[in-house]
Amino acid sequence: MSAIRLLVLGAVRARGRAHGYQVRSDLEGWGAHEWSTAKPGSIYHALKQSARQGLLLAHDVAPSDAGGPPRVEYELTGPGEEEFLALLRKALSRADQRIDLLTAGVGFLTALPRAEAVGLLRTRLAALEAWRAEVDRHWSAERADAREWGTVGEIMSLWVHYSTGGAEWTRGLIERLEAGRYEMAD
Repeated sequence: MSAIRLLVLGAVRARGRAHGYQVRSDLEGWGAHEWSTAKPGSIYHALKQSARQGLLLAHDVAPSDAGGPPRVEYELTGPGEEEFLALLRKALSRADQRIDLLTAGVGFLTALPRAEAVGLLRTRLAALEAWRAEVDRHWSAERADAREWGTVGEIMSLWVHYSTGGAEWTRGLIERLEAGRYEMAD
């Protein structure tokens, strides 16, 4: 799954209707160009591809400021809304995706009802805890320095820290949501 599709669909959804430069400006304003593949070329490509796939409806609205081709505004279609929500749910519930996907998902967290968001995060938490338990079955910190582990010990240590930190952060977000933080879709 690609973060750029979630970001582009979510940015258009947030505005209701937007042209490419607005989407690009919004994503750059969120710093997405620093932590994801949301670069100008990939944003415009994702907009055009999503329109071809029926996820966005493209409207030629006005000539561009420089006298070039008409400016195109995009809006989410029904299938685009379904795709956005499916990508969002996947980004929040899985523990095995890249950090840019989780980051994009958290950015659009409030598009979901509170109970659903909490449920998805609980699924993510359970996956992180299961992963940590599996790592612990095969490896322990006491054996990390054993010569037979070599760099595999470093990998196992990375996984322990990643799963532990991810679980801690996820628990905290669940607690904040359950306490009423953020205005959610419901």
